Amino acid sequence: MKLKKIVGWKSLTVERIETMNCTTCKAALPDLLLDPAAVSADTREHMAACAACAAEFAELQATFALLDSWETPEISPYFDQKLAVRLREEQAAPPASWLERMRARLLFNTGRQLRPAMIGAMAAVLILGGGGVGVSTLSHSKSAPQFSATVNDLQIVDKNEQALEQVDQLLQDDSDDSSGAPTT
Repeated sequence: MKLKKIVGWKSLTVERIETMNCTTCKAALPDLLLDPAAVSADTREHMAACAACAAEFAELQATFALLDSWETPEISPYFDQKLAVRLREEQAAPPASWLERMRARLLFNTGRQLRPAMIGAMAAVLILGGGGVGVSTLSHSKSAPQFSATVNDLQIVDKNEQALEQVDQLLQDDSDDSSGAPTT
């Protein structure tokens, strides 16, 4: 295969040797079956040298030969009449119960008709579920955590101690004011 590369004003001809591999050859097999003249000589040379590609080509030829020999079966001359009779029988049959119709709709349906109903049902579940969580959090009042009796007693003693310290501090302040400064 020759490639021409134009560089500036000059035209260079570079020969590139392309090696044919099995992947490239297998990609060309359908073309070789359908239009043998369109396939390059490299593909034919590879087919002659490679046994795996030749076997694949032989399998494809056998498949095409079987497809060429296959004949479609003849349609029954009474096909249209039989179809019309079956359609009339189905139309004349008593309507199915609600449960049977739903079962058939679920089994043989593509799901496009049920999508809006399913979306609505999921939205209702989400709304009710979210509402239930909101109501449950509102009904529970936030109360202080319960402590043991020992902890409560220690807290009372601490509050009493703080109160006594404050009283002592006030008494000290009163005694400092009365002893150090003359009153007028």
